[in-house]
Amino acid sequence: MIRKFLVLLEIALVVVGLGVGLSVWQVNQALHQPLKVTEEQLLDVPAGSTPSGVLNRMEADGVIKDAFWLRLYWRFNLAGQSFHTGEYRMTPGMDIDALLGLWKRGEVVQYSLTLVEGWNFRQVRAALAKQPKLGQTLVGLSDSELMTRLGHPGVFPEGRFFPDTYRYVRGVSDAELLKRAFTRLDDVLDEEWSKRAADVPYVDPYQALTMASLIEKETGVPQERGKIAGVFVRRLQLNMLLQTDPTVIYGLGERYNGKLTKALLKEATPYNTYMNAGLPPTPIAMVGREAIHAALNPAPGNSLYFVARGDGSHVFSADLDAHNAAVREFQLKRRADYRSSPAPISAPATDAPAPVADPAPASAPVPPVDPVMPVQPSEASPQ
Repeated sequence: MIRKFLVLLEIALVVVGLGVGLSVWQVNQALHQPLKVTEEQLLDVPAGSTPSGVLNRMEADGVIKDAFWLRLYWRFNLAGQSFHTGEYRMTPGMDIDALLGLWKRGEVVQYSLTLVEGWNFRQVRAALAKQPKLGQTLVGLSDSELMTRLGHPGVFPEGRFFPDTYRYVRGVSDAELLKRAFTRLDDVLDEEWSKRAADVPYVDPYQALTMASLIEKETGVPQERGKIAGVFVRRLQLNMLLQTDPTVIYGLGERYNGKLTKALLKEATPYNTYMNAGLPPTPIAMVGREAIHAALNPAPGNSLYFVARGDGSHVFSADLDAHNAAVREFQLKRRADYRSSPAPISAPATDAPAPVADPAPASAPVPPVDPVMPVQPSEASPQ
């Protein structure tokens, strides 16, 4: 009787062993099957997805077979493994084991959006709206409603976001990206404020941010930021009007058509620094760290004026006579290839699993204001 039992037990163990061996073989075969794709494809894994659900979907789409064995493999070998939302790249020749490796490591396809120094908030919103991989949650909201959605009600959005390249995965919302840019700007501004020169004429970091936006819009050659900051700071300290064209242009909004006339310089807006003393009420553009640093650490000197040479650089002058001479030399005798800023850099290629395309350059070069007549002391522009 005992011998018969032992024989039956041996047979059962053999059957179980064969079953286990067969199961291992089937799992191994399932893991090393090539994905049925003939060209690169992106596998979308929305928020809330499970490995079982995605494997079933892939089988239904004909990309894999034997999803049952793959589900068992995940359950018994990768229980508790994080499953990251996003897109995964599937290429011809890849097997399911390699794809599962991407899942385990969370190697999702990343996209990027570059917010450019000098852009205004309209341009930022336009750039966000052009990203099809971003979740669009802010379209149709006013600027005020948008800032409330971001958790900053009552904050004016212009200049409050840091220009940088932001990476994201499919499913991230436009609001999430803007929150990162807002926090980054605050961090940079706080860092630079703590290292400011002792005699800068700002009552708070926001005034420094506003000044930085003027520097950003006026600077064509990076090494001139400190000198331009010095001109603006000295004019403030001497109670001189700042008289900078970009503020007038900003105040005109969409009415600006690329030409700044004497009549527009006399048009009353809160941003017209030819008419209003001191800084404009808000920043006029996004600014980089370098412009913030320049605003808080202006270069020493005695220049009170600057005029564009036509290659992006400027001539700086300490008195009106020297400034008028520079105007006559560089404005009345303009070179054929004259521009008030360097040539814009071409934007990268359109949205793909690589850096995402940026919109067109922030603005056309700002022409200097009617330089034909000699500049009078009451109309002296740093431009």
